[in-house]
Amino acid sequence: MRIVSFLPSATEIACALGLREQLVGITHECDYPETVRTLPVVVRSAIDIVDRTPEQIDHAVREALRQGQSLYVVDEALLRELEPDVILTQDLCQVCAPSGNEVGRVLAHLPRAPRIVWLRPQCLEDILCSILEVGEVVGVHDRSVALVQGLRDRIDVLRQRLARVPERPRVCCLEWVSPLYSAGHWMPELIALAGGESLCAESGKPSERIRWEDVREAAPDVLIVSPCGFDLERSVWQAGVLTRYPGWEALPAVRNRRVYAVDANSYFARPGPRVVDGAELLASLLHPDRVSWGDRPPAARKLTQADLIKLGETFEGNNSLQNDSER
Repeated sequence: MRIVSFLPSATEIACALGLREQLVGITHECDYPETVRTLPVVVRSAIDIVDRTPEQIDHAVREALRQGQSLYVVDEALLRELEPDVILTQDLCQVCAPSGNEVGRVLAHLPRAPRIVWLRPQCLEDILCSILEVGEVVGVHDRSVALVQGLRDRIDVLRQRLARVPERPRVCCLEWVSPLYSAGHWMPELIALAGGESLCAESGKPSERIRWEDVREAAPDVLIVSPCGFDLERSVWQAGVLTRYPGWEALPAVRNRRVYAVDANSYFARPGPRVVDGAELLASLLHPDRVSWGDRPPAARKLTQADLIKLGETFEGNNSLQNDSER
């Protein structure tokens, strides 16, 4: 079976199910596991985000969508050459990967129609069901059941370990910082699983644009900067934008040194097996006395006021942020 993946989380799922050798095409963002980096790239971003500020990236995305343009370019000639039996894709977010009409247009040009697996996870259970669905379609049902059971076991261990924590910190997780977006979908569940109380977002609902006043009024004990599509280094960079919002230094999370930038790409933004690692990562930040991240690669960085100020100095101008904070 020849499999093409149109999104990184599907690539991770396929590899976790032992299907690396069946993968014949991926996207430019697929980087885990390391062995997939040598595969042909079928999907690339149509927007250059290198060296752009968060505001500029958001503007470019919004403008492309307003004009009805795709955010991704599919190499149709390569796709025809690869002759996939199955394409793993999604119909959840226009920003995350080719979806809906884009995929339909591409398929119209293929001489033989592959089977399309549409992944639409909204919550943690949906992510686990996505793994089972992929396993069923590609003929590795038993592997998918075993993988999901292992993930459920880890979830149960985490839930039991944190069931009686004396205090559940109030957590605001930001999926983008300019403009501000709270992290929805499965993130509130992960926060609850990690022993926290999620603020400014609703479980199972899309991420929403929020006002800075909403964050200030919520007064989070912990602030997680988890920009979609960013690894740890770039999340740290984006966290510096917070210093340009009025009264940022008065947030309890800032005063108590509980602001964290995290590796969103690896553990939160991609609805695949590693979201369970993400729950464990959050638990290690919220309750380090009960959960340890261990010797896994660094995935979070605590940011002090001094750190944030230094990061904030890397950004020039603040008009767009001031306007956004007033809405």
